[in-house]
Amino acid sequence: MGDLRVVSGWRGHIPKGNRFDPSDLLKDESLPKSWVKALSEESDRDLFSDSGGRWVRRGEFLELSERAALEMHSSGLEPGDRIVLSSTASIDMVAKYVGALRLGLVVVPMNTAYTRSEVFHIVRDVKPSAAIVDSAKMAEWIAAGIRQPGFVEPFQGPGACLPMPKGDLQVFFTGAEPKVSPGLTVPLDEALGDTPALIAYTSGTTGRPKGAILTHGNLLACAKSLNIAWRWTNLDRLVLSLPLFHMHGLGVGINGTLCAGSSAVLLERFDPEAVIDAVKSHSASMFFGVPTMYQRLLDSKSLREFQTLRLMVSGSAPLSREVHREVADRCGTAILERYGTTESLIDISNPYEGGRKPGSVGFPLPGVEVAISTDNSEIFIGGPTVFKGYLNDPKATAAAFPYGKEWFATGDVGTVDDDGYVAIAGRLKDLIISGGYNVYPKEVEEALRSHPNVKDAAVVGAPSKLWGEEVVAFVIKFQDVSEEDLVLHASQFLASYKRPKRIFFVEEFPRNALGKVISAELRTMVPSWDQ
Repeated sequence: MGDLRVVSGWRGHIPKGNRFDPSDLLKDESLPKSWVKALSEESDRDLFSDSGGRWVRRGEFLELSERAALEMHSSGLEPGDRIVLSSTASIDMVAKYVGALRLGLVVVPMNTAYTRSEVFHIVRDVKPSAAIVDSAKMAEWIAAGIRQPGFVEPFQGPGACLPMPKGDLQVFFTGAEPKVSPGLTVPLDEALGDTPALIAYTSGTTGRPKGAILTHGNLLACAKSLNIAWRWTNLDRLVLSLPLFHMHGLGVGINGTLCAGSSAVLLERFDPEAVIDAVKSHSASMFFGVPTMYQRLLDSKSLREFQTLRLMVSGSAPLSREVHREVADRCGTAILERYGTTESLIDISNPYEGGRKPGSVGFPLPGVEVAISTDNSEIFIGGPTVFKGYLNDPKATAAAFPYGKEWFATGDVGTVDDDGYVAIAGRLKDLIISGGYNVYPKEVEEALRSHPNVKDAAVVGAPSKLWGEEVVAFVIKFQDVSEEDLVLHASQFLASYKRPKRIFFVEEFPRNALGKVISAELRTMVPSWDQ
């Protein structure tokens, strides 16, 4: 292994006159304590609005979250129990999420678009005691996954403090009124900084999705760091159309809003006109999105409404220089691009005050440590936002910290310019990021190979103006099979964003001397859409 070269610069995010110390990020100890502290002041101020159009105030929301926690406690749940969260955005969904964390439960966000097979993988790994859902089908799949054989006993290490489920799955549907016995009380907000808060699943760079154990301290440090760097105050109003099973929407949008004591408009899904209308009608000051969203907004004739925003953030996938420049030209404000991982949350950001360079993700956030390996330019992250390990996977945990627990290996390759700005040059492995979501080629390949007429499959990411990257498959077939048949077959195992956008039939794959498929050569074989 090479040496690690530390990237400096986080003090450039600190407002002039602010005597920030990294220890300040964890002063409140946990997310719930920080939230209750922020929301207890001026309890009549608006906090959240959703598709229903009604605003819920701070004090009312705290009561909603407390009632949700009491219902969960009365159903037999105790601190440390795991609860799956899979629902579209709503005030009640967020109240149940906050209630779960206030009770000390460990929340497991899960994509609402997952297939039965994908749900089973996570459920078998995490062994939840409960679920927060908006779909009876999802509840059935989670319950069925628990009943299936093949559970793996948790290892004695990170995650060992998470107890096994005690019985039948407890299901809490969003939109349903909590059932709480009169006079029932329960201690809330007792989690500490090292208490597990989330198990966030990531495709990573090897194997199937792995569960990253994130503590209250990790999430609190991230939210507070962003509050400082992005000048996020209780006067801000965020339009949030990101999915809340994703760390960008939940870990940044929701957690950051609550820590800042600001307000947010929750949209069930991204729709350009709905977003633009929300910015205008609610006098919003911020919008967070992924590159695909900004591309679609550019196609709208009403993007001028974004001129009133003080901050537009893009993340989860690289933003093209073209989109960066065009948004700046039309809105008068440059998008602030940032970088992070599921395991270390948000780590690097362009500055709020100062130049926002197209093609760059900026420099380390307050309290975050960033280093680049001298042998292969891999980016490493240190500091209070870094996770503690993967659930049930000590080998993957050890591999993620080759230099010891102080430095997490991201698998991304980076460069640093003369001004200290970091740019993401690529990935050591072939992870595909499409529309802000991680897609691991091996999972797609396995789904395609399960078709009886497929001999072999290889999957790569190809540049896409709309999605950032799109999933492209090369297939060697035994017998005739159509592209449509293979996509339909894959839909049984894969969420829509993982399915190939294009499939090419070939006689063989380019391979190295050891027989490994050379992905770089496959990418050169993908014709552009305009050919």
